[in-house]
Amino acid sequence: MLLLAVFCCLLHTLLVPSSAQSDSNQPVIQLRLAGEKKKHYEGRVEVFYNGEWGTVCDDDFSIYAAQVVCRELGFTGAESWLPSAKYGKGEGRIWLDNVHCTGSEKSLAHCESNGFGVSDCKHSEDVSVVCSSKRIPGFKFIRNQGLTVQVEEVRIRATYSHRKRIPITEGFLEVKDGGKWRQICNEDWNQMNSRVICGMQGFPGEKRFNTRPYKLLASRRKKNYWGFSINCTGNEADLSDCKLGREIEKKGNSTCGKGMPVVVSCVPGRVFAPSVSIGFRKAYRVEQPLVRLRGGAMIGEGRVEVLKNGEWGTVCDDNWNIRTATVVCRELGFGSAKEALTGARMGQGIGPVHMNEVECSGFEKSLTECYFNPNSLGCSHEEDAAVKCNVPAMGFHNRLRLSGGRNPYEGRVEVLGERNGSLVWGTVCSDSWGTMEAMVVCRQLGLGFASNAFQETWYWQGDSSADAVVMSGVRCSGTELTLEQCLHHGKHVVCPKGGGRFAAGVSCTMTAPDLVLNAQVVEQTTYLEDRPMYALQCAHEERCLSGSADKADPSSYRRLLRFSSQIHNNGQSDFRPRASPQSWVWHDCHRHYHSMEVFTHYDLMSLNGTKVAEGHKASFCLEDTYCDEGIQKRYECANFGAQGITVGCWDTYRHDIDCQWIDITDVKPGDYILQVKLKKNSGAWDCTLERSTFKQTQFNTEVFSHKESAPE
Repeated sequence: MLLLAVFCCLLHTLLVPSSAQSDSNQPVIQLRLAGEKKKHYEGRVEVFYNGEWGTVCDDDFSIYAAQVVCRELGFTGAESWLPSAKYGKGEGRIWLDNVHCTGSEKSLAHCESNGFGVSDCKHSEDVSVVCSSKRIPGFKFIRNQGLTVQVEEVRIRATYSHRKRIPITEGFLEVKDGGKWRQICNEDWNQMNSRVICGMQGFPGEKRFNTRPYKLLASRRKKNYWGFSINCTGNEADLSDCKLGREIEKKGNSTCGKGMPVVVSCVPGRVFAPSVSIGFRKAYRVEQPLVRLRGGAMIGEGRVEVLKNGEWGTVCDDNWNIRTATVVCRELGFGSAKEALTGARMGQGIGPVHMNEVECSGFEKSLTECYFNPNSLGCSHEEDAAVKCNVPAMGFHNRLRLSGGRNPYEGRVEVLGERNGSLVWGTVCSDSWGTMEAMVVCRQLGLGFASNAFQETWYWQGDSSADAVVMSGVRCSGTELTLEQCLHHGKHVVCPKGGGRFAAGVSCTMTAPDLVLNAQVVEQTTYLEDRPMYALQCAHEERCLSGSADKADPSSYRRLLRFSSQIHNNGQSDFRPRASPQSWVWHDCHRHYHSMEVFTHYDLMSLNGTKVAEGHKASFCLEDTYCDEGIQKRYECANFGAQGITVGCWDTYRHDIDCQWIDITDVKPGDYILQVKLKKNSGAWDCTLERSTFKQTQFNTEVFSHKESAPE
């Protein structure tokens, strides 16, 4: 009986090979993601087999096959797959066709297919995948010289004396592979490699450093070298786009005998540069840039806009890729691009599309130096390009938190402040607390835009040990990276209301409306009108005339600078008045309700920036006057309907409506700047300024040209 059992066991082993035996019979392949990528974890699937790179046909491909591909590349899984050469056509052989995977295979080579090299496809059918950005912890990569670099993580490890500096810009380079941090031998290291590493860490460039202290430290430390060198050209956005160099021979303590571990030193962008005197640079007013980002919820992301002939315009997404996006990011003081976004993912701009079919080498100082096709027409704002950039790890979120909210996006604001010589959590005084301050809080925590600023938070039960006020007198411009960078009282806290129920609070959102004035409409519709006082009684009642009108004779005339305003919503959510219809204010003279008492503010400035006259416009009717093609109107004021501006639509206040003017009766003839500011729901002014230059004479106004300034 025992003999029979052994015989049966042997027979089973011969008839059914084990999985290990089965795996050993499969061809060994390696994969990479190639093509016109928008981020480093997506691209055309390419297979290295029999000494040659080739592609995979999209016939019968599925999300299960994409999962196998992404896991084989060291990612946790796949988000999607794309047919028809979405990342460009490959070259060479089409190695695999009619691939069928269950999703559990360890390699794409283990999936059923027609066999290697058996295909009736063309490269127009090359398949692509989008993987999860997360890496598999401790993943063991198969490597051969000439393939791309694949590691779990990359970091710059500062020396002990530099670890308290934020951001960390210099130190030993380490890569995480197989769950362990390892150094790289610097024998084959070059400046282009450092440039790529700095870009990944959020820095626009690299710089020289003093090697002596690092040589001394390296001689005293135990080293664990990574097994390969790295070859980057310098225009890569991520280390995974660089090629593996030669294999490093492991000789114990003698490994990298002619060198030492790689050290990288990076140059931070101006906004992130540490300052000895104040820890971080305060918010600053920059010179007029040629490129800017708009519409992004986080710092370092947004729709790309370019200044040309005094007018801001957008960039078309034709040929838009991560290399070109990286040029934009570095130009603006960030690192390389994490993602190149297409299809107006950060909202649609207005005005002209200045650049199309942009191609960059990756080494340009500005996007304006890149080649583009000036003759390419027909690109709409539905194709506006955008970017997400790598930014330095500043640790700002560790000094601020929201407490007591119903979700992570709202709550009482609590800061880590100094009290009696130690750091404690406490609240922020709500005196003067508004949208600008809330914007900074949401940005600092990485929670996007501010949707509300609260001066009472009794309904949010925060940490009772953090009730005491540790910060007061906070005034922000909206450009600061942290609440500490805003003006505040410092150590001398003054808060008559106290903390607790009167502590400051916020609610944040990842999408928001983005109201933009069409400055060209202002220019084209501006004119002067002399109007008698007896015809301006309602406007006078609503304070739409200058102060001298209070004593003016009813038969006298007021000189009005009139113009139309067209407000576009280029954001990612509809704009709605904060107040509910039940709380709107009725104005008997004009016979209508005001959903917002002041919606736009008009300032007339001298050329040196002094305000000489002002006006304002209440929103008695916010509605979708017109919309982009394909967008349905949602808001209409008729019959006391809902008010607002839909994404992709605009509201127009015509020049012949009351209060759509500035009273310039008391202004001397000369050259002035007209500044229009849009007001947010909660009372803070939007940072977007649109200015037009005009010349006033005794009888008429001549509009010269459109002019803009950097955000205030």
